[in-house]
Amino acid sequence: MKLTTVTHVSVDGVMQGLGGPGEDRRGGFERGGWAPPLFVDEATTFLNGVFQRADAFLLGRRTYEIFAGSWGVWPDPGNSPIWKALNTQPKYVASTTLTEPRWANTTVLSGDVAAAIGELKAKPGGELQVHGSGALIRWLLDHDLVDEINLLIIPVILGQGTRLFPDAGPDIALDLVDSRTDSKGVTIQVYRPNGRPQYAD
Repeated sequence: MKLTTVTHVSVDGVMQGLGGPGEDRRGGFERGGWAPPLFVDEATTFLNGVFQRADAFLLGRRTYEIFAGSWGVWPDPGNSPIWKALNTQPKYVASTTLTEPRWANTTVLSGDVAAAIGELKAKPGGELQVHGSGALIRWLLDHDLVDEINLLIIPVILGQGTRLFPDAGPDIALDLVDSRTDSKGVTIQVYRPNGRPQYAD
């Protein structure tokens, strides 16, 4: 399976608390729920297509718990590719603290997580998708395990909150695979990591 990451970020790189005001208030974050007002038809269609390609999900503990407490308990709406994928496909959680996952079809990865993810990637199938899970994405990039990056850049500057990329980390060259912008200004960028960047002499 191809390991793909799917992340919603503000223009200043914030990914915290995008879905609702109480979703993630760590660090005194007070600007939750910033994505839905600008997330309309074109971006929703793209995201539905992304979830339809998922053969499994790899999540960090915090994102897993947010999803389990929302998508995992909502009744089947009957027409949501996101609900269907999250509630029928296998879910893997990279965590040393989660011991009894409450969402069906969940496996906790502990011990040698890199080896476990390597085994998942070696399985036949389409995509092993990582949604949210910023700390996990940074770890996966550090270990060269990401095959494709999907960034949905929401046209808002938040001025606070946890950002996707740290102030210091690995440098990675990216090949652009796809780029589009919807009527609300949400920019969808799809990249493939391609080694280290080149620098001017």
